[in-house]
Amino acid sequence: MSEQRDKPPITVVKCGGNGDVDPEAVCADVAALVAEGRRVVLVHGGSAEIERLADRLGVPQRKQTAPDGVSARHTDERTLEVVTLALAGSVKPKLVRSLVDRGVRAMGMTGLDGRLLLARRKKAQRAVVDGRTVMVHDNLSGVVTSVNGPLLHSLLDAGMVPVISPPAITPDGEVVNIDADRTAAAAAAELDADTLMLLTGAPGVQSDPADESSVMETCTVPRSGRPPRWARGGMALKLVAAQEALRGGARRVLVADGRRRDPVRRALAGDATRIVLEAPDPAAGGEPRARRPEEEAAPR
Repeated sequence: MSEQRDKPPITVVKCGGNGDVDPEAVCADVAALVAEGRRVVLVHGGSAEIERLADRLGVPQRKQTAPDGVSARHTDERTLEVVTLALAGSVKPKLVRSLVDRGVRAMGMTGLDGRLLLARRKKAQRAVVDGRTVMVHDNLSGVVTSVNGPLLHSLLDAGMVPVISPPAITPDGEVVNIDADRTAAAAAAELDADTLMLLTGAPGVQSDPADESSVMETCTVPRSGRPPRWARGGMALKLVAAQEALRGGARRVLVADGRRRDPVRRALAGDATRIVLEAPDPAAGGEPRARRPEEEAAPR
């Protein structure tokens, strides 16, 4: 590990699958960082492309919301096929081509390649359906349990940019869908990344999802357990990912706007929401106390 500390910092960038995120601007910034000597890992999703392809192929899509408000794609066999086709066959080649055109040596990989991402399949999940909590058993999704760090380090040391996406593979060889934000968090933790950046179709973490002027400079998340109760949908999942990355060893997590020019460099310069872990609350016997949005840093 000491050898890695003597090398340039590692930045893990997650390019959101939101259709508003500008992948060309992201790739331009990644190329600029590489030219400056940084080591970069690019993780991507592709929800917009997944939905477009699913509609074209006639594969119904549905979301699954857990009791804590975190929502994710329900993955059956046909949807898993669509996810793989969309990410590995459409989104990834475009990102790799964009980087290569900018002089970057990019390597496109899913979690299956070189057993890059090992995962545990979620055998059963709680979901809220029509106001009731039920158990869902037919979901081919999983949670990353390990990242092939030596493989990533070898690519980074060779001056390459790994471009990573779902799906992952279980120890038994089963293919499962995984969340791209949590994948980026697992990679950042494994690599002891200097920065994990989650780019999204919003200006950052907002105390009021309907008000873009309510962006927080800093957002505090508990050290364990559910994200703050005011967080919902995709942002709740990003806060879960940030929590996992920080607990795993990533030094900094930023949530930033991926819709603008220079999205990565502007976020690194401070135009982003920084996610931090809750400090222990002495009044509660050392247990962290989750804050409400109004207790966070003033919106900027």
